[in-house]
Amino acid sequence: MKKTLFLVALFTFSTFSFAQDAERAKALLDEVSQKVAGYQNIVIDFKNVLENKEEDIKHETRGDVILAGEKYLLNFLGFTRMYDGNKIYTIIPENEEITIASPEEVAEEEGAITPSELFNFYKDGYNYAWDILQNVSGRKIQYVKLTPIDSNSELNYLLLGVDSTTKHIYNLIKVGKDNVKTTLTVNSFKTDQPLSKSLFTFDGSKYDGYYINN
Repeated sequence: MKKTLFLVALFTFSTFSFAQDAERAKALLDEVSQKVAGYQNIVIDFKNVLENKEEDIKHETRGDVILAGEKYLLNFLGFTRMYDGNKIYTIIPENEEITIASPEEVAEEEGAITPSELFNFYKDGYNYAWDILQNVSGRKIQYVKLTPIDSNSELNYLLLGVDSTTKHIYNLIKVGKDNVKTTLTVNSFKTDQPLSKSLFTFDGSKYDGYYINN
């Protein structure tokens, strides 16, 4: 009887502790999202590392993105992608090709986190867990683990590293069920920068001769 009561108490405590951790993890991400929402714009320079240890592959690239509300301008992997609030324009200079699509079409085709979702994607479809605290060059980075609710997801889990002082995202680690690991690390994070009024306006005259796929 005593053993049964002990097991029940242990299970109850573990469940309560897990729920508290989940609430604390979500509260931290909500704080990050709310803080970011207060900026007129954000300019991020980042590094992206893809690792597949089974295939002995490690590929590192750099990129930058400018965000203003839902609009964004992304330069990455040799292409430029711009969202003007209505359509997404993907410009590939190497192929002299431009693809124009809706956000829904891009999400369905690629299934990736878009820049405009970077600070809000966690709100739907994930379980939360409070993870480790790391010291990175004097900065305290608190990690939150996100596990897909959908058991059929190709994603194993995500780790979001948050700077405990600034409440800005430091990095995003994505681990697939194929054990391929992708780490996006923020090198610089600037806010409320002077931006051109036409920055998020697509100008087709700049791409004379390009094939347009829409």
